[in-house]
Amino acid sequence: MTTSVPVPLVDALRPEILPLRARAEIRNGWLRERLETVLPELMARTGFDMWLVIAREYNEDPVILTLLPEPSMAARRRTMLVFTRQPDGTVERLSIDRYGFGEFYSRAWDPDTGEEQYACLTRIIRERNPQRIGVNVSPTFAFGDGLTHQEYERLATAIGDELIERVHSADRLCVGWLERRIPAELSSYPHFVEIGHRIIAEAFSRNVIEPGATTTDDVVWWFRQTMLDLGVQAWFQPSVSIQANGHPFDIKEGRRTLIQPGDLLHCDVGFYYLGLATDQQQHAYVLRPGETDAPKGLKDALAAGNRLQDILISAIAVGKTGNQILRDSLAQARSEGIEPSIYTHPLGYHGHAAGPTIGLWDRQEGVPGPGDYEVFDNTCYSIELNAKYPVPEWNGQKVQIALEEDAVLTSGRIAWLSGRQTKLHLI
Repeated sequence: MTTSVPVPLVDALRPEILPLRARAEIRNGWLRERLETVLPELMARTGFDMWLVIAREYNEDPVILTLLPEPSMAARRRTMLVFTRQPDGTVERLSIDRYGFGEFYSRAWDPDTGEEQYACLTRIIRERNPQRIGVNVSPTFAFGDGLTHQEYERLATAIGDELIERVHSADRLCVGWLERRIPAELSSYPHFVEIGHRIIAEAFSRNVIEPGATTTDDVVWWFRQTMLDLGVQAWFQPSVSIQANGHPFDIKEGRRTLIQPGDLLHCDVGFYYLGLATDQQQHAYVLRPGETDAPKGLKDALAAGNRLQDILISAIAVGKTGNQILRDSLAQARSEGIEPSIYTHPLGYHGHAAGPTIGLWDRQEGVPGPGDYEVFDNTCYSIELNAKYPVPEWNGQKVQIALEEDAVLTSGRIAWLSGRQTKLHLI
């Protein structure tokens, strides 16, 4: 088969994908609002008078590119951003770099004066005299650990012993900045997720899959090509897998890749658009000759997966930690006879994003550190999990219904960003 994208899908979706210049304008509007509203609140919440974000070109801190306006694609040479909380609650925003960032940051360094970059930073710190300074170092969160060892040493040498005693990990500030969504982002997010659903629906159709001729690799590369042609960016290589009677999910050798009638298919797909990620997993059934629907056992298995989703989202609440949510959800699911596995993660600027970890597939007892972080409002999650279910029509063989759908927690309530799969795709 060909891995090209059917023209009707491209024609239908392309008008919904903005050109790059329009995307930049939207993202800069979002950044402006975030810097003016979200950042002051988070600095006050985490108790920092000053936040330093320092990175060198091609070794960027995970946070810095979310703080730079379009069309920035990297930290130029060495970029320093200095945020200082003011008595009125606002935040002064300075850049100490050669090139500047227009209206977003006041440029605080002129290298033509002969002042060295770290000397300029030291002067600014001393002038503002912050009592608690945040830097991006963390043993717990990769998102809060972007300051390299060499840059930390340069900082410590430059500001001296007295000021370095005021420096603390800003990892919770980093995570808070990355996980928080503003209303404008949340109003756009459902559309991105809906595009993902439409791509999956097309992939799991006879427009793409010809049973007996199409392989799972064909569909994987169809996903990649589709996203490229539409102008969105895959953030991981998609996957497509097969379960069938006599071909279980946990087979270790001889995994079949040729799609046949009677197969239960699974996909895992996600992309970035306007700086935000999607992440989705769904299932399809390939009809046998004469069939008009999937076997009841497979539909019941999907219903068990949906019930596990319901249990998990009902356990997610502001103030609870990821480990608490995991423990409560697993206990409830097992009490209902479901065989569960939960590995849900935040969603936002990154696919596996900043926020509380709610289980890992190999850490169902809880995840110390990231799992101890609590849930905050106005955050998004990829509700990722699986339920194993015996299928009578397959001689009691267990299938693994692995689902992943994107959700938002706002005003204390969680909801799907654009629905979820409750019926198998039929091919």
